[in-house]
Amino acid sequence: MVDPKPGHWYSQQAWLDSFKTIAETVGSLTLTAIGRRIPENAKFPPGIDGIEKALRAIDLAYHMNHRIAGTTLFNSRTHEMTEGVGHYAYHDADEKSARMVCDNPYPCEFDFGIIEAMALRFKPSDCLFVKVTHDDSAPCRKKG
Repeated sequence: MVDPKPGHWYSQQAWLDSFKTIAETVGSLTLTAIGRRIPENAKFPPGIDGIEKALRAIDLAYHMNHRIAGTTLFNSRTHEMTEGVGHYAYHDADEKSARMVCDNPYPCEFDFGIIEAMALRFKPSDCLFVKVTHDDSAPCRKKG
């Protein structure tokens, strides 16, 4: 994909091909940097006021910003979500940690950037830092 324009829709495969090219030519950390910018540039639901809501909102935003056959996968009027592109699933772990499972076609590094950006942006005010890690023991797209 060359010179993507804001507000235009592109095929998901074109994005995936571009991410592969970027990872191979520039490095996969660039995919993390791109992911970190998603919350600034994509539609997100209103009312996010904390880290848990922020991480849960990633899945909704994902569906708000993807289409199949010209139809957006989240209808904000009816609150209906259409399947077809996977999910970002939030799971409570304990009071101070959570687990995100990314079941979508995007590279792990890209997902990591989105999650990290949302966690940092909405971390509790009494929290000095947020640490996001990749669970290398779990199945993931990097492993095939």
